[in-house]
Amino acid sequence: MKQLKTSKLKTLLFITVLTITFTVSSQQSLDFVAEKSVVKTIYDKDIQWGPCPSFMPEGCNIAVLHGDPTKPNVDVLFRIKANSKIPNHWHNSPERMILLSGELEVTYEDETTQVMKVGSYAYGPSKKPHTAKCGDAGPCIIFIAFENPVDAFAINASK
Repeated sequence: MKQLKTSKLKTLLFITVLTITFTVSSQQSLDFVAEKSVVKTIYDKDIQWGPCPSFMPEGCNIAVLHGDPTKPNVDVLFRIKANSKIPNHWHNSPERMILLSGELEVTYEDETTQVMKVGSYAYGPSKKPHTAKCGDAGPCIIFIAFENPVDAFAINASK
């Protein structure tokens, strides 16, 4: 009799766990379905370009493609004019970048300068200082995926 009660208790516990798991899973699926997909090009007229931080070169712009820049997981476009230099700076977030136009030289602290051409991918570790220079092949537009909220901190050149 005691073994039958234990068996029933195990079955009831299993059904309860299964029900809770299904309920949570269903709610997550509903949240996922509510989000809409996004498809953009760098030529879309509805992209809203805003200013970059004040230490960036004149004519620098940033546009949010997806997400909230004050929260984790945000995708942006970053645009600078040809022959512009991006001063030494760092971010709290790692960056995953793809160059969409132009040609960009990127130099991370204690590393060799790398040249990004259209279609090039680059990964920048969080808090690692870096500089960049857009070549004369036209404006540089970079897709950047940030894991953490978007930020950029200038590093004083005199340091």
